[in-house]
Amino acid sequence: MTEPRIVVGVGRAAVHRSPASLVTLALGSCVAIMVHDRESGAGGLAHVLLPAPGPDGAGERATRYASTAPGALVAALRALGVPARQLSARLVGGASMFANLGPPGATQVGERNVVAAREAVRCAGLTLVGEAVGGDYGRNVEFVLPSGRILVTSYAHDPEEL
Repeated sequence: MTEPRIVVGVGRAAVHRSPASLVTLALGSCVAIMVHDRESGAGGLAHVLLPAPGPDGAGERATRYASTAPGALVAALRALGVPARQLSARLVGGASMFANLGPPGATQVGERNVVAAREAVRCAGLTLVGEAVGGDYGRNVEFVLPSGRILVTSYAHDPEEL
């Protein structure tokens, strides 16, 4: 029997106990936030779209935003019985896909997503143990539970493991 392969769409998240693989595709300026518990093999992945909700964002899906997704992943894993003190996080994505279209020196959405994700990971009490962020190219991610292995692939670069 093969392990489930769960594809996580933009603005969505999934948490699962192992064995499973959580996959997200076409990360450009978006950021994948992965939270893992090495002891139980449980993990979660959120494919965040923007740094934070706008002023009218009350009630929107927390997993759409870098500022709220880590907390949502921690809560979902705790609901599975995973103690929050054992969780670590990794980030992938946050590219500047269209830097040449904006004014010189402007902060790109990808960079803002990464900054917001790092801060939210810290505020959620998670240890950030790895990242593959920035650049000007898209990425795909496969997060393999229970090992916590993360394979990052791209058309522009060789595969990378976090």
